[in-house]
Amino acid sequence: MKIKGSIALVTGANRGLGLAYAKALLAAGARKVYAGARDPSSVTLAGVVPVKLDVTNADDLAAAVATCGDVDLVINNAGIIGSDDLLSSTGVEALQTVLETNLYGVLAVSRAFAPVLRANGGGALVNMLSALSWASLPNTGAYSVSKAAAWSLTNGLRNELREQGTLVVGVHAGYIDTDMVKDVDSPKSRPEDIAQAVLAGIEAGDQEVLADDTARHIKAGFSQPQALYLGARSA
Repeated sequence: MKIKGSIALVTGANRGLGLAYAKALLAAGARKVYAGARDPSSVTLAGVVPVKLDVTNADDLAAAVATCGDVDLVINNAGIIGSDDLLSSTGVEALQTVLETNLYGVLAVSRAFAPVLRANGGGALVNMLSALSWASLPNTGAYSVSKAAAWSLTNGLRNELREQGTLVVGVHAGYIDTDMVKDVDSPKSRPEDIAQAVLAGIEAGDQEVLADDTARHIKAGFSQPQALYLGARSA
């Protein structure tokens, strides 16, 4: 599909990568961009339509569908991060919290807008995943579980939405320079570069976008004898 003339909804669009997506869509000629956020007053980008949308809230989703019934592009960007160890005393609760947004929130938005996309010609559904869908670091256990599950969910949605002509795109990237990982001391991609890579992938009809070197490196390492997702060998 073409970005120019499209009508898009971006979840978590008030800052960070979501804001970069909204800016990139406007710059590429999208006819309308709905910017979803739990607090719509936090959406300050000129030219977008703020929409109250907590992806875990059924009432918000129903209202968003009623408001955004003309969309042909949905970008599931909203997400949270957690650093609790899986085996810690708070591990179960932390995992449940992360899954609520990063997995069930993605599913809820996808379910709500699949009929809208079908009615508007198929369009595209984009799920923002992570290179950590394929690997887990010492402080990313719960987050990695949620993104691995969202990756599998994306593959399942692709099968179910293919018949209605909806392109389902899974996006993988390493750390992105946003508030979410501001305390992480690692190389980070610019959110603007990730957004541009994804829009190019949509226009090319790509089902998977490896948006930076980190994602490409980890994916390429699947065939290695000691794949990166296995972690470091014990001494």
